[in-house]
Amino acid sequence: MKKYKFLIGLFISIFSFIGFSQDRPNFVFILTDDQSYGYLGCTGNEIVHTPNIDKMATEGVLFTNAHVTSAICTPSRVSILLSQYERKHNVNFNSGTSVAPEAWEKSYPVIMRDKGYYTGWVGKNHAPVGHGGYASGLMEESFDYWYAGHGHLGFYPKENHEIFKDAEADTQIEIVQEGVNDFLDSNSRRLEGALHFLENRPKDQPFILSVNFNLPHGASTSTMEMRATDDSIYRTLYRDIEIPLPDNYLAKEAIENPKLPADLLKVEERQDIYDYVDRPSTLKERYIRQLEAMTGIDRLVGDLRTKLETMGIDENTIIIFTSDHGLFMGENGIGGKALCYEKTTHVPLLILDPRLPRKLKGKQKDALVQSIDIAPTILSLAGIEKATTFQGIDISPLLNDKKSEIREYIFTENLWSTQFGNPRCEAIQNKKYKYIRYYANTTFPASKKIKTAEELGLPEAKMLYTVHDSDIAIYRDYVTAPLNGEQPVYEELYDLENDPTEQVNLIKQSNYSEILATLKLAWSKAIKQARGEGKPKVVRYTVESQFESNNKLQLE
Repeated sequence: MKKYKFLIGLFISIFSFIGFSQDRPNFVFILTDDQSYGYLGCTGNEIVHTPNIDKMATEGVLFTNAHVTSAICTPSRVSILLSQYERKHNVNFNSGTSVAPEAWEKSYPVIMRDKGYYTGWVGKNHAPVGHGGYASGLMEESFDYWYAGHGHLGFYPKENHEIFKDAEADTQIEIVQEGVNDFLDSNSRRLEGALHFLENRPKDQPFILSVNFNLPHGASTSTMEMRATDDSIYRTLYRDIEIPLPDNYLAKEAIENPKLPADLLKVEERQDIYDYVDRPSTLKERYIRQLEAMTGIDRLVGDLRTKLETMGIDENTIIIFTSDHGLFMGENGIGGKALCYEKTTHVPLLILDPRLPRKLKGKQKDALVQSIDIAPTILSLAGIEKATTFQGIDISPLLNDKKSEIREYIFTENLWSTQFGNPRCEAIQNKKYKYIRYYANTTFPASKKIKTAEELGLPEAKMLYTVHDSDIAIYRDYVTAPLNGEQPVYEELYDLENDPTEQVNLIKQSNYSEILATLKLAWSKAIKQARGEGKPKVVRYTVESQFESNNKLQLE
């Protein structure tokens, strides 16, 4: 009997140690897709209705100088999960790799689960993990609750992903809302498609829920149909007002001097999903859809906060809101992302920690922070030591005013140089200046691949989006070449303080030579730090590897 009492006591002690109590805060991490900084009322948008997120800004902390590390979905999301620059983790659409199980063990959700947190993932996953990437099942197995689809969801996710078939709603945001409710409250309607590690979330166990949207991303907004069954938000909102064109907008026919040299940013090879920027009418229609999506997301945030309050856990739940990158909407005639300009790298970052003293709430911080800082910050707030593999910085001292700055420079990069015309580039910036360097764009044109596919009757998607083993070598050369002395073919220098939209390139002005030299030195240090030490912890994820393992070919 004494033996059993000892074991029971030991069991209780262990579970207390790993955090099965509400002494530690809960977390809800909300990640949008393709949302530039200025898509909220609290970030200066005078058209969009986002009252719930704006309220978060008045009760939490808004970081006004937050940036992603890579302005493209997959590498940015992997960077958030692993707290690593892409140059370190080596996972992108063109890399031919997925995150190795060894590396995934050091992701913040896995670490938190190991330390006693109940974990959930709802919505979109665009991070290939394990042998076989999206088909490995490792991502699903890593969470106590899973209600998500790999790759793009579309505005009507039931048409693309079996897991959502049981949802009552048809539209993406509302389906995600059902998943959020199912995770938080065992009394809510149980979704048959969701994967549960446990039948119910233990009430005395802290949780972290990741809510991931595929909106206002173009792949989802392009599929909006204003169906009769859609909420009125997605049918009528913003359609009775005059929609302005973005500052510095240029229609395709009006472009006389391209923002970047034609042999560097090959606009004619751009993915056709961004052709809406070419004409004011199509641009405005897409912008309306994006604003509608943001208002839908805002309603979810409001419902989420009400749910937390009803359950009596709002005072111990930290909410973090950000985006994986921004998007060009025809500014200077550019469409898409995957560049190092503010329009693509600058994103909103809101942290609502109800435990903060009133005097620290409602503040705006202009400290330079990055998406790789999210994981170490969450772990710090949870009282968990960060992984030695993390490259980000804990920004919680900025929340409580113990620090006003955490870094002098931020480094951003684009390694997604493909047949779609975008160049490799890197940028280093402080609060006042940004230096960008570009490398020769020698990629084979998408237009020629499309023509060949048409002539042979081949699916265009397979011609454009498949990645082969040989592509791994090309990508790795992209990673290492600048470190081995590759010189830029074009450079830019911007005064962000006086020219925040980066219109005037100062690179050839001699009176900025000292500033330029300082930034170049900072770049040389930053790129080495971003690469880090050791080989990338990845596994093959190519056409060949998928066929070898008899997995279904995944093109997203």
